Amino acid sequence: MKIDVGYVAELARLELTDEEKSVFQPQLEGIVSYVEKISEVPVDGVEPMMHGRHLVNVFREDSVRPSMDREAALANAPSRVGEEFLLPKIVEGAES
Repeated sequence: MKIDVGYVAELARLELTDEEKSVFQPQLEGIVSYVEKISEVPVDGVEPMMHGRHLVNVFREDSVRPSMDREAALANAPSRVGEEFLLPKIVEGAES
């Protein structure tokens, strides 16, 4: 199949030199001929799939797990209130 690379480049808003067009012309025609060849494969009765191999849900169940013990995380805190870090105020706001 003959494809006008210049026209395709124009549609894609690409500026190609004549040299680039001559390089891309056979490449694009090769891609299109390969796709045409693939379309000849009989696929009647073959169910569409997302992957080439059958996959089962590979995700684990969601569970809440702390990355480290709370006391270990707070051990080096300079100040704390209960089980939370105590930080100095760093945002000045309008007082009412």
